[in-house]
Amino acid sequence: MPLEMNREVFITCAVTGSGGTQDRSHLVPRSPKQIADSAIEAAKAGAAIVHCHVRDPDTGKPRRDIHLYREVTERIREANVDVVLNLTAGMGGDMVFGGVESPLPLKEAGTDMGGATNRVEHVRQCLPEICTLDCGTMNFAEADYVMTNTPGMLRAMGGMMTAMGVKPEIEAFDTGHLWFAKQLVEEGVLAPDALVQLCMGVPWGAPDDLNTFMAMVNNVPKSWTFSAFSLGRNQMAYAAAAVLAGGNVRVGLEDNLWLDKGVLATNAQLVEKAVTVVETLGARVIGPEEVRKKLNLVKRAPLAA
Repeated sequence: MPLEMNREVFITCAVTGSGGTQDRSHLVPRSPKQIADSAIEAAKAGAAIVHCHVRDPDTGKPRRDIHLYREVTERIREANVDVVLNLTAGMGGDMVFGGVESPLPLKEAGTDMGGATNRVEHVRQCLPEICTLDCGTMNFAEADYVMTNTPGMLRAMGGMMTAMGVKPEIEAFDTGHLWFAKQLVEEGVLAPDALVQLCMGVPWGAPDDLNTFMAMVNNVPKSWTFSAFSLGRNQMAYAAAAVLAGGNVRVGLEDNLWLDKGVLATNAQLVEKAVTVVETLGARVIGPEEVRKKLNLVKRAPLAA
């Protein structure tokens, strides 16, 4: 395919994620205040969008308590810097099997299964501009863990997000996820001007070699907007690859803890480095208001408690 570089690029900062990274870096934010403060610093560094999970403030383990999402949302909305808010809706589909010889009953530790309404209730209350929709079931690196998103669940959640006026960001970990996302658009569950994040190098989804990446890119309809990322040492390489392929950029501590070999990063530092990559390529980094216009987003305050 011909090179179609994106000349006007937005950067998303994935602030904290839900992985066990809190034990590998003291810079991974845990509490709602830490998460919001890190998101605000990332916005000041050039991120137009901040993608937020929440964690237990004491242990750092992933949570999906509505009061934690609400506090993060309120702190970001009250900040003196504008930024587009993207809340995860990927939690609540965690299934850990009992083992290869006795898969049932499921292991209580790590299993967290919620219904569609339950999984998006924090989105309904907090009203971010964007929330994520993990568009398929997937094996991750752990032996008996499955991220569960059935077609029925995705139709229900996607429809609720669309009805709320919150734009779903399709999280595509493999080409089949894009195939199903296109089906959701065809059915009217998602709007035609869909937003997609190409998630590369996540075991065991699409590997982050460039042939696979371009296969993913070539499966994104022209009317959609896409970003892309990879993990660890390939994060900044993928900032360049995404721009060159016509997309946008995601960086942040959810995907990579390191600024350089042996040097732990902050979110703001990763965003600053991504800005340098984008601008060195000759593209312009756009801000939150331009992103809202580009993606037809509406900034709203959360519902009253």
